[in-house]
Amino acid sequence: MKTINLKTLFGTVAVALLAVACSHDILEEKPRSIYEPGFFKTEQGIQGGLTSLYAHTRYFLGQYYYAACQSGTDEYTYAQSADNNFKDTDMSGAGSLTPTTSRSDALWNAAYSNINTASGIIENAAAAGFSEALISEARFWRAWDYFMLVQTFGGVPLDLGSGELKFNTTPSRASVRNTVTEVYTKAIFPDLKTAVENLPDAGRITGGVTKTAARLYLAKAYLTYGWWLQNPNNIPTYPETARTDPDGHDAAWYFQQAYNVATEAIANPGPFGLQPTFYDVNLGSNDRNHEIVLYSDHIQDEYYNVASLSYSNGSAPENIASWFVNCNTGDIRSSTDGATYAVSSVQREAVQWGGRPWTRMAPPIEVFTATFADKTNDSRYDGTFATVYPGNWAKGGINAETLYNANGLPVRNGEPVLSFLDEDNPDVTYPDGAGQSAIGAGTLPGRADWVINPSGISRIYYPGLWKIGTYRTDNGNGLGQPNGALTRPWNIAKFSELYLIAAEAAVKGASAEAGKSARELVNVLRARAGKWRYSNNGQWSMGGNGAKTEDRSAEMIAATPATIDINYILAERSRELFGEGLRWYDLVRTQKWAEIAHTYTICGTAKGDHTPVTVTRTIENHHYLRPIPQGQLDGMTMTDAEKKNYQNPGY
Repeated sequence: MKTINLKTLFGTVAVALLAVACSHDILEEKPRSIYEPGFFKTEQGIQGGLTSLYAHTRYFLGQYYYAACQSGTDEYTYAQSADNNFKDTDMSGAGSLTPTTSRSDALWNAAYSNINTASGIIENAAAAGFSEALISEARFWRAWDYFMLVQTFGGVPLDLGSGELKFNTTPSRASVRNTVTEVYTKAIFPDLKTAVENLPDAGRITGGVTKTAARLYLAKAYLTYGWWLQNPNNIPTYPETARTDPDGHDAAWYFQQAYNVATEAIANPGPFGLQPTFYDVNLGSNDRNHEIVLYSDHIQDEYYNVASLSYSNGSAPENIASWFVNCNTGDIRSSTDGATYAVSSVQREAVQWGGRPWTRMAPPIEVFTATFADKTNDSRYDGTFATVYPGNWAKGGINAETLYNANGLPVRNGEPVLSFLDEDNPDVTYPDGAGQSAIGAGTLPGRADWVINPSGISRIYYPGLWKIGTYRTDNGNGLGQPNGALTRPWNIAKFSELYLIAAEAAVKGASAEAGKSARELVNVLRARAGKWRYSNNGQWSMGGNGAKTEDRSAEMIAATPATIDINYILAERSRELFGEGLRWYDLVRTQKWAEIAHTYTICGTAKGDHTPVTVTRTIENHHYLRPIPQGQLDGMTMTDAEKKNYQNPGY
């Protein structure tokens, strides 16, 4: 049998990045176009291949693949300016998910060249004098890619042309898919277990994979495979295979392993741990903090970032995801005389609350009324969204000390111009049409800021995702360069997720250690969420500076249900990890997608539309797998019948 993904020829990668001088403890990169087989028999080849393993994540994370992971879930739907990249996965009839339109193709296209590179390192590094600790970095990434693939597409090929899990040197245009069971038991589990044994506690380089990263993904893979074996809602798998484990273990055994590995990682964290407050986890100036177990790095350097700091191509390897979830606050208008509203008072700025607005993805109303219902005790709402937009016209060169805003009241630079309210206020009055604000926002008596109720959140105006927003250090006293690709790392995995993995495994029946029940594990994060040191959205309040020293941990713990179920775990995962590209996988793993995301409520696409509409999605069983990309099928020399059999059913 000869199998290969068309993208994988002799370990080729589109832009492999070669490690150079080791005067620093970070990955230093420069472009390289191809790896030939003999390259992996040299020290330079192994070093270059390792660097490319880290770099490959930048070719799908932070771009349109984000829509495949978020749109169509309870966290996001398509927004006013969305094209079919975002509508097709919404499952609401606005688009159609097909092998041609699915943006999961970005994962498929990036993963296989990386898998082959990893296999080249694994086969050759020892002979080149490298330790198993370093080889296990390649094992980790090969397992990580296969784990991403199997969750997305079902069973996938282990043989790229030269045998299962072998470095391919024999191009072929035929391919055979392995079963889900084979992918987990032959590839993912063995590689991750070896990585756990051999990776160091602290990374070889800044951002390098570690024992904790391997444990996190081993625990998550055990958990996901346990769900797959159990199959509570009879979701079909493909290629079709019996849901029996070749080692004779049942789902309960895997849930217990998930719990054991996750709690072991918590007990032996190495250099990792929780930040003191949720706000600190995602604060731009605190990027790469010790809660981030794994990230896809981007830096403020055009050469190494392979991206301009002043403009963007909107494509790989850039990080542009935060643009998708920003509404166009640049349309807000204030007045110099209280009569004519024509001044752009909230301009694009390269700061975390701002950045470039593309208005492609919008959070449904239930995000604000249900998921983040507690905005008083739980700091995670404040540490996730930008809900207050301040005036910054002076940075844009508009020389007016004061402008007039809602109700004809004065507003100064740095004061709120638009606010999304925490709770519905019946006194909010929305003007007919666009109104003076030019975006159709409302007013409250005595307030100078335009306001929008949670029930008035629409596909065109909604809170932005502060946690992944733009952060730059080169703005000076101006607006900076908000149209350049983001220079922040894309966070792939956080230490906090270990608590949620262990809690989910406990809910699924794993025997818990004393003090580490599902409720106790969840409460570690909920207690942290109750600790405030700063109010992200309160910093622009009249006379305020954002400082907020409050500890509402007791209230958070008291509000936790006595009995934790899967729906509560999923709600906590959303509060903790909202918008981080994990939600579709969470709902698919637990087979809760159709139940939790079946309907959502949102207002329309016109400015001034604040009439909520309930939308129903059609989520069928075959949608729990994404289609194999059409480009893969087109590139294979197989009969039409063989290609049809290769594709996931329903597509």
